[in-house]
Amino acid sequence: MPVFKRAYKKFHLQEKIKINAAICKIIQNPKLGQEKKGDLAGVYVYKFKIHNQELLLAYEWNLQERLLLALGAHENFYRDLKKNIR
Repeated sequence: MPVFKRAYKKFHLQEKIKINAAICKIIQNPKLGQEKKGDLAGVYVYKFKIHNQELLLAYEWNLQERLLLALGAHENFYRDLKKNIR
């Protein structure tokens, strides 16, 4: 969770509103993101745009909860995600 929190804090209020909307979509339908394979098995990534830039939101879920793992642009996203969750 700290990786997600650090990234989330850097966004402006209007951007946070769009990120919160993406989180609400994930809460309603956790299969919305694409499930990853290999080292990241069990991790889902949901892609959305803010100001014409694609952001990725990584999360894990079960029936009771959704765990937000990371948030950021595509550049080095998966490398950093692997480093921080395992």
